[in-house]
Amino acid sequence: MENKEQLKVIIKGCLRNERRAQEELFKLYYGKMLSVCMRYTIDRDSAEEVLQEGFIKIFDKLEAFDYKGSFEGWIRRIMSNTAIDSIRKGKKNPILSDNDEDFKLGAEDPVVDQEDLDLTELKAEVALKAISMLSPAYKAVFNLYVMEEYTHKEIAEILGISEGTSKSNLSKAKLNLQKILKEKFMNIE
Repeated sequence: MENKEQLKVIIKGCLRNERRAQEELFKLYYGKMLSVCMRYTIDRDSAEEVLQEGFIKIFDKLEAFDYKGSFEGWIRRIMSNTAIDSIRKGKKNPILSDNDEDFKLGAEDPVVDQEDLDLTELKAEVALKAISMLSPAYKAVFNLYVMEEYTHKEIAEILGISEGTSKSNLSKAKLNLQKILKEKFMNIE
């Protein structure tokens, strides 16, 4: 990671609309922010679309960054919000739906077949894959609560649902994850 002074130089270059600085910033945070977007989307293509939208917002709002907090945290918040906005736009209300019918819990996972991976790495990949298999409603609440550390009240406001629905979706997400992970770990241990 770049040090704070180098980051300030890159940010100032972005504020002057310098393409090279924008490219540096993009490359610096691409991987981490893609993983943030992947937690909210169905596939890599969707995540990359959200990532692009997020970086456009970052470049547009860059002058609002005050250097008081973590720049990565500031970017992460924008990416999360962009992903949530994308969910809202593309839904016929999947956040309010808790139907898991379209999400196969027992789907084959090619990650499990890669015996050359270290078992710890494999389990981490299986856990991330399991999260991606949750319904949009469960995945959104799980990510916001567990990964982004929002409260149920904040989640309810962000997603336009009740606190009870947020708590219920988190509980159901955890149960589904336990079921998925138990099945996957039985196959690799």
